[in-house]
Amino acid sequence: MPAGMRLNRHVFRQAGFIEVAIRNVQTALLEGVVLVVLVVVLFLANLRASLITVLAIPLSLVASVLALRALGQTINTMTLGGMAIAIGALVDDAVIDVENVFRRLRENALRPEPERRPALGVVLAASVEIRRSIVFATLIIALVFTPIFFLSGVEGLLLKPLGEAYLVALLASLLVAVTVTPALCSLLLPNSRAVQRGTEPSLTHWLKHHYARLLRPALDHPWRVTVPALALLLLALAATPFMGRSFLPEFNEGSLTLTTSTLPGTALPESQVLAHLVDQALMKHPEVVNVGRRTGRAELDEHSLGVEASEIEVSLQMKDRSKEEFLAALREDLAGIPGLVINIGQPISHRIDHMLSGSRSSIAVKLFGPDLYKLRTLGDQVRQEMETVPGVVDLSLEPQVDVPVLRVVFDRPALARHGLNVREVGGTLQAAIQGLQVSTVLEGQNAFALVLRLADPPLPASGPITPPWTTDTLGDLLIDTPAGAKVPLRTLARIIKDTGPNTISREQVERKIVVSANVAGRDVTSVVRDIQQRVNPLVAAQAGYRVVYGGQFESAASASRALLLLGVAVVVGIGFLLHLAFGSARDAALVMLNLPLALIGGVAGVFAGGGVLSVASLIGFITVFGIATRNGIMLVSHIRHLQEKEGVRDLREAVFRGSLERLAPILMTALAAGLALIPLVLSGGRPGNEIQTPMALVILFGLLTSMLLNMVIVPTLYLRFGRPVGRMAESSLAK
Repeated sequence: MPAGMRLNRHVFRQAGFIEVAIRNVQTALLEGVVLVVLVVVLFLANLRASLITVLAIPLSLVASVLALRALGQTINTMTLGGMAIAIGALVDDAVIDVENVFRRLRENALRPEPERRPALGVVLAASVEIRRSIVFATLIIALVFTPIFFLSGVEGLLLKPLGEAYLVALLASLLVAVTVTPALCSLLLPNSRAVQRGTEPSLTHWLKHHYARLLRPALDHPWRVTVPALALLLLALAATPFMGRSFLPEFNEGSLTLTTSTLPGTALPESQVLAHLVDQALMKHPEVVNVGRRTGRAELDEHSLGVEASEIEVSLQMKDRSKEEFLAALREDLAGIPGLVINIGQPISHRIDHMLSGSRSSIAVKLFGPDLYKLRTLGDQVRQEMETVPGVVDLSLEPQVDVPVLRVVFDRPALARHGLNVREVGGTLQAAIQGLQVSTVLEGQNAFALVLRLADPPLPASGPITPPWTTDTLGDLLIDTPAGAKVPLRTLARIIKDTGPNTISREQVERKIVVSANVAGRDVTSVVRDIQQRVNPLVAAQAGYRVVYGGQFESAASASRALLLLGVAVVVGIGFLLHLAFGSARDAALVMLNLPLALIGGVAGVFAGGGVLSVASLIGFITVFGIATRNGIMLVSHIRHLQEKEGVRDLREAVFRGSLERLAPILMTALAAGLALIPLVLSGGRPGNEIQTPMALVILFGLLTSMLLNMVIVPTLYLRFGRPVGRMAESSLAK
């Protein structure tokens, strides 16, 4: 490098963001494991039982990593996020199995010596007792995650790896629960001191005591608990219209991407001066670590830019101010630079917006019509209306101005006299100005176009430097005629100095102009709705012109519609699997009461996270429906087991006893699945956790309300609408 120059290798270093994001998700994953282990130890209060249960986590994760590698996936924030969300569910099947085996072994130890069964038989019977319910519960959870694989576009690319990781880990945990867990139970638990004593853990005993005091009056007066639950559900449904809407949660990439532009045709030195003012304004802020800028891009670049435009990459290290405060101060400083239109985004978010709408902003208002100059006027009117909408920032109208052009008007009679046509002369013009591809050059695996172009006219020996092609030099261009003569272009056409648009944008053949903007302090959907109220009447008054709203708003609406339809299909699938598991539509309906109970907490989770519903939040709702259904399956299946297998003929006694005996495993599974998400919930602002955090919030709050209400509402309604043992026996005889 030239003397005195130094290369900064840390400008826009994507590896830094990747490393930080991966580390943050790994931390959330490990913290979730610690919380799950804590829940298991507190409830089981036995080292051997806890060890058997917790062993499901490493075995499931190792199996997941091997399976993901076979599927061609890598370790990234999405696959790690899928494992982090699933971490609490990985022990659920093992928890249910170990708890039931542990309880049956204690009951067996309390029997008189002659009546005791062999330990291996007790373990086998206890595992088989809950085998059907855990298999169906896991299949239902797997079913509810399948909508992710039907998403298209950016959201599908982002969320499919997360779904694959979640499902693989979940199915691996089921395999561990039906093979390794019972085997370890038969080896380690029969000789455990806790089994020999025959007493249940003190925490479980305390919980059952207080739960019984709550359950008895609820069974006696079911409407006292069901009416408040119904009121909460109605309140949650009434609150949904007040949620904001967005496509994806805002990323925190630790860097910014700024695009600046001034009037097309601005010379490079002047553009350089303006861009340098932006550099200086950025470096005044203590959060800015370094700034890298490029002004203009090559003409044939995939994202070509004129020299009037610059792209600036900014690395950040946040200080005392929040990101919102920093961006507000930065926009205020940049607004003082005259003649520049500035858009502030982030590297990944910026590219996602570009893929969604072709614009570098989160909102793109596209105006279509036949007259380009009328489009410019209409675009300026739309921009003025959008300025009045709260939350709109970085507002800009696609720069379109008239620039000098050379126009060639062919003299067709003159062409005919020389035996020429427009196509032949046009080919010579193209060869002179742009070049003609005549072949392809291969260098290894790379192919390059071989372009033939006429040499530019010589520059003047003195005086100002002029463009290579002017009316004079272009008029001197010699054209070959069929007779072998050469005639100058000026004898075949008029070359006129004129003005014309700097660019003409089209979409689906129609001419368009774009007004773009970002959003700050509000959700994208509500901002777009306010824009529509102002812009739609303005465009409707212009015959032949129309408006289309693109960007994140459009993608959010499309993804929401797809997830709504898929969610309905998932609920129908859950009902089918429950009917298959219980052989009773009534029992299946009672289990599905967990869905509205989970909806209450899910809505609360959305508002706890800022009140904005995104695609990630919708995935969280669908997911929590499946996880919450597990609790209902555990409860209803055990009540039926008591009636059918253990001879408990009184329905009230079966409901009361079944609820008490299933209290510990339901609390353990729900708390393990919920508390494992707390690290993701608390680290939502960190890079890498942005998409998982809204999902985690919805699942966490949904599980809490479902768990608390399930243990009261479902038993009371089962006592009211469930089938007595006599009718079950008659149904079995009929079959």
